[in-house]
Amino acid sequence: MSVTLKDVAQRAGVSRSAVSRAFTDGASVSESMRRKVEKAAADLGYTPNALASSLTTGRTRLIGLVSNNFHNPIFLEVFDLFTRGLQERGLRPLLVNLTDETDPANSVKMLRQYSVDGVVVASSTLTPAFSQAFRDARVPVVHSFGRHTSSPQVHVVGIDNVECGRIAARELVTRDYKNVAFLGGPEMATSTQDRLQGFISEIALHTDIHCSYSFAQEYSFNAGRQEMLHLLRGSPAEAYFCGDDVLSIGALSAITDAGLSVPDDVGIIGLNDMEIAGWENIALTTIRQPIQQIISSSIELIVAMLDDPDRFPEARLFPSTVVERSTLRPR
Repeated sequence: MSVTLKDVAQRAGVSRSAVSRAFTDGASVSESMRRKVEKAAADLGYTPNALASSLTTGRTRLIGLVSNNFHNPIFLEVFDLFTRGLQERGLRPLLVNLTDETDPANSVKMLRQYSVDGVVVASSTLTPAFSQAFRDARVPVVHSFGRHTSSPQVHVVGIDNVECGRIAARELVTRDYKNVAFLGGPEMATSTQDRLQGFISEIALHTDIHCSYSFAQEYSFNAGRQEMLHLLRGSPAEAYFCGDDVLSIGALSAITDAGLSVPDDVGIIGLNDMEIAGWENIALTTIRQPIQQIISSSIELIVAMLDDPDRFPEARLFPSTVVERSTLRPR
């Protein structure tokens, strides 16, 4: 039989409500009473029931962690950092997969069933409508890796994807490539659109450089590989800005299988700087997205919103930098 709150109360010689208060953050209980209850609990091996406690406090301390691209290895790092960061603050992450979800209202309904205290939308491909749906439902929400805007409707934390496109273009220009291309993720993803916009606008400043673009079906290795195989059957560019590291690695696989070499025949620059990008057999030149800082800032905001749900929305941008490896020819 499991030890109950009643058993602890009897052992400590106090009421059950006193035991409940002793294990409730912020509840009114004397220090001597708390020590007495904690000793009785330790002697009996009692652990408070978090779900039962939520009935007293009105808070579940559950934070919905919503994403939709589980094929991209970068999200192993994202989920690891988010779950550990939330747990360190006494919160409990509830991971939700919205890969096939198109209706924001359904995601709100799902998360409400679990009475979450807040939601983090961790995705660069889910539209702003998803985070705004939680806001409209009065659920504290932060959109991590979301689309930057100067007047956000919800808290947005991430990078300037338009500027990342410009950074990639400038890297190719300084290396004297004359035929360049953008290989993006899903065409409707805001991250794809913004990275393409920045890339094209920067290349347009150089009239002697030819620019083209294409899209993969998703941010995944197989999608990047398949799109590059398709491009190689035509007249491939000299260098590609792949809008994500996992696309880049898929493209590298296709180029190698076609008997070509990187960077001698085709150059590649990615975006994210996920762990695999630095592996010796890949050595991808890429644009680093400061994932740890983005996640820490997102957690800071969602924790603040638990006490102040009406906190004015803000956009937090973090700078991106180029990580030089071996998939572009030297400057």
